[in-house]
Amino acid sequence: MGSGSASLLCFLFVLTFAIHARAELPGTWELLVADAGISSMHTAVTRFNTVVLLDRTNIGPSRKLLPKGHCRFDRNDAALKRDCYAHSVQFDPKTNQLRSLKILTDTWCSSGQFLPNGTLLQTGGDLDGFKKIRKFDPCDANGSCDWEELNDFELNEGRWYATNQILPDGSVIIVGGRGSNTVEFYPPRQNGFVSFPFLAETEDTQMDNLYPYVHLLPNGHLFVFANTKAVMYDVAGNRIVREYPNLDGGPRNYPSAGSSAMLALEGDYSGAEVVVCGGAQFGAFLERNTDTPAHGSCGRILATGPDPVWQMEDMPYGRIMGDMVMLPNGDVLIINGAMSGTQGFELASNPCLNPVLYRPDQPVGLRFMVLNPGTVPRLYHSTANLLPDGRVLLAGSNPHVFYRFDAEFPTELRIEAFSPEYLALDRANLRPDIEEIPETVRFGGKFDVMVSVTLPVVGIVEVNLASAPFATHSFSQGQRLVKLAVTSAIPDGEGRYRIGCTAPPNGMVAPPGYYMAFAVNQGVPSVARWIHVS
Repeated sequence: MGSGSASLLCFLFVLTFAIHARAELPGTWELLVADAGISSMHTAVTRFNTVVLLDRTNIGPSRKLLPKGHCRFDRNDAALKRDCYAHSVQFDPKTNQLRSLKILTDTWCSSGQFLPNGTLLQTGGDLDGFKKIRKFDPCDANGSCDWEELNDFELNEGRWYATNQILPDGSVIIVGGRGSNTVEFYPPRQNGFVSFPFLAETEDTQMDNLYPYVHLLPNGHLFVFANTKAVMYDVAGNRIVREYPNLDGGPRNYPSAGSSAMLALEGDYSGAEVVVCGGAQFGAFLERNTDTPAHGSCGRILATGPDPVWQMEDMPYGRIMGDMVMLPNGDVLIINGAMSGTQGFELASNPCLNPVLYRPDQPVGLRFMVLNPGTVPRLYHSTANLLPDGRVLLAGSNPHVFYRFDAEFPTELRIEAFSPEYLALDRANLRPDIEEIPETVRFGGKFDVMVSVTLPVVGIVEVNLASAPFATHSFSQGQRLVKLAVTSAIPDGEGRYRIGCTAPPNGMVAPPGYYMAFAVNQGVPSVARWIHVS
């Protein structure tokens, strides 16, 4: 056999092995839309099962037009002054249809959060959007809802790279931003903005305190993480009530972009654990170094414990710009990002195509599972959001100042969905279907959920509430999963079961608003039904 034939056989063997190995990894991918028209920097799922995708406004032409007669004038757009292109769209995952939305002021690196009535609040941005407040009152896929700019009042301070978090009373706190070491609120409060010195203390030459990780703890205080430091913040008293140990491994926030999630709240809801994973090496952003390896360490801390310390472990890959998505069963999906470089335009390389599943209940060393890799690099300005059907929506990735399609990592207009292993065909008989559930429940109230399952139920069927966060820049603002107290599933007809549930006790555990309610049987979630908690 000649050397050429031997080389070919070797190549075919390696290719066959790679395909076989890939096929054995859990999870599946599907392309939903080949061209969404915009590259989504900010993404949120509404209670009507639609998805709002949002980009900055001053990037020149997108690939989707506004309706005729709806052009806008933008003096800040270097490429277009009269702009007839959409920079926001509504997406219907059921039909994969898109509808143009009109956003008036620049939303570059802005923040957002859903209000108790289901309206999406959107705050800040750059240039003419620096102090702007916007609302999107969602509608069903056939409606005509659109963005509304609030012209009666603005933010007290400009907010660029800030974080929003809904509070127990339904108001929203807006934390930080570039040059803004303060917090303020929506609806606005009389004192305007309040100094938050912790943000100034965590600022370095790269400004690694931007897009701070903010989690509402079940004691009503906020866990706020920036750079390598974290505190427990009493909002009502405007004071730091606890300083946590530093997290080793380098900076974790923008532009060194790790990610963070608060694990599912359950039991008596007194404990809350926070996980922070990945990030860039310090200096990669300043040096514009695309090849500096990302770090892959994760810190996990019982934020409400008497003497909290970080428990360290390593992901299978170093990763920056990864997104952490809380799944309905309490596992965490880590997806998107790169293995080298940092956040910023054209500052990352070596895309991390393999998602990783983090299983909190497993012992250290067994928590991470490598999943089936995708094929689309999702780098700077990409997003990941849980859908009501249990899939995870992937959108965006624009590592360039403007839309570019001739680069190594082009502007990404495709929308994909990743299906975790719980949606595999061999688990279909375990998947419950919610047949009856109240539309509204009050804090601490008792209610029943009726489900049907093909195979007989063994063990407890969970009923878990998942919030709809605002995903941007590797952090999902307002992300939350609450596991309800439930009774055993009681047979109620052939293949039907009645589950007694108790609603969350208060707004500290579950702030008022709309949640996706999932029934979860042996780790397999139903399609969610939206429920209003008040």
